Amino acid sequence: MLEEDLQVAKKKLLEEEAIVHAELADLGFTEDGKVDIHLDEGFADAAQTTSERARVLSLAEGLQQRLEDVQAALVRIEAGTYGKCEGCGNNIPPERLEAIPAAKLCITCKSKIKR
Repeated sequence: MLEEDLQVAKKKLLEEEAIVHAELADLGFTEDGKVDIHLDEGFADAAQTTSERARVLSLAEGLQQRLEDVQAALVRIEAGTYGKCEGCGNNIPPERLEAIPAAKLCITCKSKIKR
Protein backbone atom coordinates (compact mmCIF):
# COMPACT_ATOMS: atom_id res chain seq x y z
CA MET A 1 0.00 0.00 0.00
CA LEU A 2 1.05 3.55 -0.63
CA GLU A 3 2.03 5.63 2.39
CA GLU A 4 -0.75 8.11 1.54
CA ASP A 5 -3.34 5.31 1.58
CA LEU A 6 -2.01 4.08 4.92
CA GLN A 7 -2.34 7.56 6.42
CA VAL A 8 -5.94 7.85 5.18
CA ALA A 9 -6.76 4.43 6.64
CA LYS A 10 -5.07 5.33 9.93
CA LYS A 11 -7.07 8.55 10.16
CA LYS A 12 -10.34 6.68 9.54
CA LEU A 13 -9.43 4.05 12.13
CA LEU A 14 -8.53 6.66 14.75
CA GLU A 15 -11.84 8.44 14.10
CA GLU A 16 -13.69 5.13 14.44
CA GLU A 17 -11.83 4.39 17.66
CA ALA A 18 -12.92 7.75 19.12
CA ILE A 19 -16.54 7.15 18.07
CA VAL A 20 -16.63 3.69 19.67
CA HIS A 21 -15.08 5.03 22.89
CA ALA A 22 -17.76 7.74 22.98
CA GLU A 23 -20.56 5.22 22.36
CA LEU A 24 -19.24 2.98 25.14
CA ALA A 25 -19.06 5.96 27.48
CA ASP A 26 -22.67 6.83 26.62
CA LEU A 27 -23.66 3.30 27.66
CA GLY A 28 -21.89 3.71 31.01
CA PHE A 29 -18.55 2.03 30.33
CA THR A 30 -15.36 3.63 31.58
CA GLU A 31 -12.03 3.69 29.73
CA ASP A 32 -10.74 0.85 31.89
CA GLY A 33 -13.68 -1.37 30.90
CA LYS A 34 -15.70 -1.05 34.09
CA VAL A 35 -19.46 -0.74 33.87
CA ASP A 36 -21.50 2.01 35.47
CA ILE A 37 -25.01 1.51 34.12
CA HIS A 38 -27.67 3.73 35.63
CA LEU A 39 -31.20 3.00 34.52
CA ASP A 40 -34.00 5.52 34.78
CA GLU A 41 -36.17 5.32 37.85
CA GLY A 42 -39.08 4.93 35.45
CA PHE A 43 -38.30 1.24 35.16
CA ALA A 44 -41.21 -0.37 37.00
CA ASP A 45 -39.91 -3.77 37.93
CA ALA A 46 -36.84 -5.92 38.28
CA ALA A 47 -37.59 -7.94 35.13
CA GLN A 48 -37.73 -4.81 33.00
CA THR A 49 -34.52 -3.51 34.60
CA THR A 50 -32.78 -6.84 33.99
CA SER A 51 -33.94 -6.85 30.39
CA GLU A 52 -32.66 -3.32 29.80
CA ARG A 53 -29.34 -4.13 31.46
CA ALA A 54 -28.97 -7.18 29.18
CA ARG A 55 -29.72 -5.02 26.13
CA VAL A 56 -27.09 -2.47 27.14
CA LEU A 57 -24.50 -5.16 27.81
CA SER A 58 -25.22 -6.76 24.42
CA LEU A 59 -24.73 -3.42 22.65
CA ALA A 60 -21.53 -2.85 24.58
CA GLU A 61 -20.20 -6.30 23.65
CA GLY A 62 -20.60 -5.46 19.97
CA LEU A 63 -18.91 -2.10 20.45
CA GLN A 64 -16.03 -3.67 22.34
CA GLN A 65 -15.49 -6.15 19.50
CA ARG A 66 -15.51 -3.27 17.01
CA LEU A 67 -12.97 -1.43 19.16
CA GLU A 68 -10.71 -4.49 19.28
CA ASP A 69 -10.91 -4.82 15.48
CA VAL A 70 -10.02 -1.15 14.99
CA GLN A 71 -7.12 -1.32 17.44
CA ALA A 72 -5.82 -4.49 15.79
CA ALA A 73 -5.90 -2.73 12.40
CA LEU A 74 -3.89 0.17 13.85
CA VAL A 75 -1.31 -2.34 15.10
CA ARG A 76 -1.18 -3.90 11.61
CA ILE A 77 -0.51 -0.46 10.11
CA GLU A 78 2.43 0.06 12.49
CA ALA A 79 3.71 -3.48 11.83
CA GLY A 80 3.52 -3.03 8.06
CA THR A 81 1.02 -5.84 7.57
CA TYR A 82 -2.11 -3.75 7.05
CA GLY A 83 -3.94 -4.69 3.87
CA LYS A 84 -2.74 -8.31 3.86
CA CYS A 85 -5.36 -11.01 4.40
CA GLU A 86 -4.72 -12.94 7.61
CA GLY A 87 -6.29 -16.00 5.99
CA CYS A 88 -4.52 -16.39 2.66
CA GLY A 89 -1.84 -13.70 2.75
CA ASN A 90 -3.06 -11.98 -0.40
CA ASN A 91 -3.69 -8.25 -0.61
CA ILE A 92 -7.13 -7.14 0.53
CA PRO A 93 -8.72 -5.10 -2.28
CA PRO A 94 -8.54 -1.33 -1.63
CA GLU A 95 -12.33 -1.06 -2.09
CA ARG A 96 -12.87 -3.45 0.82
CA LEU A 97 -10.43 -1.54 3.03
CA GLU A 98 -12.13 1.72 2.11
CA ALA A 99 -15.52 0.30 3.11
CA ILE A 100 -14.23 -1.58 6.16
CA PRO A 101 -10.88 -0.12 7.26
CA ALA A 102 -10.51 -2.71 10.04
CA ALA A 103 -10.91 -5.66 7.64
CA LYS A 104 -8.39 -8.40 8.31
CA LEU A 105 -9.66 -10.88 5.75
CA CYS A 106 -10.27 -10.69 2.01
CA ILE A 107 -13.83 -11.32 0.84
CA THR A 108 -13.03 -14.93 -0.14
CA CYS A 109 -11.64 -15.84 3.30
CA LYS A 110 -14.38 -13.93 5.10
CA SER A 111 -17.08 -15.79 3.17
CA LYS A 112 -15.56 -19.13 4.21
CA ILE A 113 -15.94 -18.18 7.90
CA LYS A 114 -19.60 -17.15 7.64
CA ARG A 115 -20.69 -20.56 6.38
